[in-house]
Amino acid sequence: MKPNAVARLDIHHAHRWDVTPGEAIGIQQRLRSYVVLEDRLPERVGTVAGVDVGFQAGGRLTRAAVAVLAFPSLKRVERAVAEVETRFPYVPGLLSFREILAVLEALKRLPKLPDLLLCDGQGIAHPRRFGIASHLGVLLDHPTIGVAKSRLVGSHGPVPEGKGEWVPLRDGDEIIGAVLRTRKGVKPIYVSPGHRLCLETAVSWVMACVTRYKLPETTRQAHRLASDE
Repeated sequence: MKPNAVARLDIHHAHRWDVTPGEAIGIQQRLRSYVVLEDRLPERVGTVAGVDVGFQAGGRLTRAAVAVLAFPSLKRVERAVAEVETRFPYVPGLLSFREILAVLEALKRLPKLPDLLLCDGQGIAHPRRFGIASHLGVLLDHPTIGVAKSRLVGSHGPVPEGKGEWVPLRDGDEIIGAVLRTRKGVKPIYVSPGHRLCLETAVSWVMACVTRYKLPETTRQAHRLASDE
């Protein structure tokens, strides 16, 4: 990647980031109406990217990483890491306000925006249906998927043991995600659409990015970069 080759990020529905938790909740409630839960993907998806965030210096630094993989080979073709000062406290349900500024900075360091972003976190499987994958997707008006290792909200029945099996994650009568077993004999992960995909398509893309590990290759590689491994 050339040092001066950077992606242009068109930000939609821009808002302030220096806000209180109460103001952040209000922003989520306002922006969630822009989430699109139908397939609006590029005609051809040639790159998929994992997005992950870690913290350093006792939480004072936010380190965001993006690992871009060619699809369908899943070979890494680009990477970007950005570190910014942490400006928002840790509040469950408001992690996007703590993490997205660093993610945007990392995305700017790529030659172009990847076709599909798989975020380490929730999409609509969130109390206000606006986790980090949905927030990022709406800001960029770009396809995003939430891939989480744990459940934030909702309930589900037993997940069949076979690879690729899943059951709905429900919050009341609403289906907000999928509890997906990516490999036989391992604990399932929690997948939810972020923006510009339906649930079934989100699950299909996550499985298409799975190799021999529990987590999709996008998430695995981004986590290693974010953790400085």
